[in-house]
Amino acid sequence: MPQLVKGGKWVFGWTIVNPSRLITIPPAAWIEYGFQVGDKIAFLKGSKTSGGFAIGRMVVLTQKSTPIIDHALAHAEIAEAGRIALPPTINVHTGDRLLVVRGSGLALGFLIKGPIIDEAINHPEIETFTCD
Repeated sequence: MPQLVKGGKWVFGWTIVNPSRLITIPPAAWIEYGFQVGDKIAFLKGSKTSGGFAIGRMVVLTQKSTPIIDHALAHAEIAEAGRIALPPTINVHTGDRLLVVRGSGLALGFLIKGPIIDEAINHPEIETFTCD
């Protein structure tokens, strides 16, 4: 997992939105965030700078003293290992390339724009994950 710049975000890879609105979670991210089939997850809004969204396990998010899940864009359940179905409220389109980054310890980030994306484009070693 590369770090794009010293002190910057750690990157798990790119994921491509397929026509069924499925994305692949890079295996290292799947393990690090402890995702399991059957987990209930919340989709959280990304930053203004990077756009996108984050996903976190409800069991983790509800343990925080701040009610993070009150601000969720959507909720879902993980139905298949390594894949997440994106609800309609998540503003992405077929073919969009999302940069999967280590967010907080609570949620995995999926970025769509901004300086981190601009830097990632210059790193051909970043792996791309797709749902075939």
